[in-house]
Amino acid sequence: MSRLVIHSAKDVVDAVNSGLARGGNERAIIFIALGGIFIDAYDFTSLSFGLKDITAEFGLGAVAQGVVSASIMVGALVGALTGGYLVDRLGRYKLFMADMVFFVVAAVACAVAPNAELLTVARFVMGIGIGLDFPVALAFIAEYSALKGRGSRVTLWQPMWYVATGSSFVVLLPLYFLVPEDQHGLLWRIAVGFGAVPALIVMLVRHRYMDESPAWAAKEGDLDRAAQILRKSYGLDAVVAPDADRTPATERRSSLREFGRLFAPRYRVRTIQAAVVGAAQSMQYFAVGFFLPVIIGGFLSQGRLTSITGPLVFNLVFGVAGGFIGAWLTDRWGSWRLATLGFAASLVLLVGLGLLGTPTGPGAVALAGVLLGAFVFFHAGGPGAQGMTMATLNYPTSLRGVGAGFGQAVLRVGSTISLLLFPVLSAALGTAVFYVVALAPLLGLLVLVMTRYEPTGRDVDAEDFEQTTAATAPSEGTRP
Repeated sequence: MSRLVIHSAKDVVDAVNSGLARGGNERAIIFIALGGIFIDAYDFTSLSFGLKDITAEFGLGAVAQGVVSASIMVGALVGALTGGYLVDRLGRYKLFMADMVFFVVAAVACAVAPNAELLTVARFVMGIGIGLDFPVALAFIAEYSALKGRGSRVTLWQPMWYVATGSSFVVLLPLYFLVPEDQHGLLWRIAVGFGAVPALIVMLVRHRYMDESPAWAAKEGDLDRAAQILRKSYGLDAVVAPDADRTPATERRSSLREFGRLFAPRYRVRTIQAAVVGAAQSMQYFAVGFFLPVIIGGFLSQGRLTSITGPLVFNLVFGVAGGFIGAWLTDRWGSWRLATLGFAASLVLLVGLGLLGTPTGPGAVALAGVLLGAFVFFHAGGPGAQGMTMATLNYPTSLRGVGAGFGQAVLRVGSTISLLLFPVLSAALGTAVFYVVALAPLLGLLVLVMTRYEPTGRDVDAEDFEQTTAATAPSEGTRP
């Protein structure tokens, strides 16, 4: 085994980016990080099946239903803005362990909530945990992966999302037959409360196997810890040279200055592109993907069992397949192309659903099912993943948490808009609501055509070591 002698933080970053540091617990750490994404997605969508029962149990109108649904997004917005900064300031590991507490406590509180007000508060707290977890999970994946293949690894969060959303319906399916029919109104409580179980498991596994990001530790000037992590996580024989430069690679800034860096000339195009793609894909997904049980039970006039099995198939078949294909293609085609093609397909499919209207026969219902399945597939393979992939890969280690946190926050703004407005607009417009939703992919397409920045394959970590600061560097547009 060759020895890595560390003279500066750059040696640590280059060892990971080049692929020299690989093996050991590397893949396990990435899988554990994806486990956090699983919890995030499960908690987001586990309530979707029960919206009809919650509305009936608590006597909610369309607006109140939207507030209950959107509360988790508002919490995620708060968590993402604070967590994105803290993960760069305090480190990945501390935030990674702390956020699991939110999931466990909030899941139990949701399951036993006696009224809509407490359910809303519990979902808000759960959202804070999700907002904290998402940026740090993606930062971990990026910083434990070599530059070659990094885009595909980061994009794996998308099929994991659909595995989790499908799993919430896998939990519900046997309960549908085991729980007496007159108690089916309580199924949503069981599904939501079950989220505490995988959260506890992930928290214990993280404590056993996870460590800090070696790139973050090195750039903080803690080369000894970075070397220790390389030895423990990769099995790499890493030692620190006696004359090593232990100067932190980046200066500490206030939270406002850190967020301001995202709009400095160097990063402005990247930030706008990632933000709009993230927000637009979130608006289209949460208007359709989250409300699949409502669409199936309402627009398609199907029963409770179909409202369970339909989303299960859409998520585990179309969503997982699209997500894995998108991850496989990310380093081959690039994030920009996948997001553009996915938005174009989503636009056509949403307009098709609007034109179809309310299906009146088996053939029309089947066609609606095909259009919905195709929408989930192209969304998962394209913009569904690429918004957060862009927000993670666009920035170097010193800014990655803030960038991913901001991307997550803007994404949650889009999802909050959908969760608040979709129940109201669908009640007023019926299936014509799909025309309104189609504005989201149209917006995404327009911004992608105007920006054309491609993040995959770029060594953005090198920007932390350049003499010229990001605030004075020239802006970047189309990839050369």
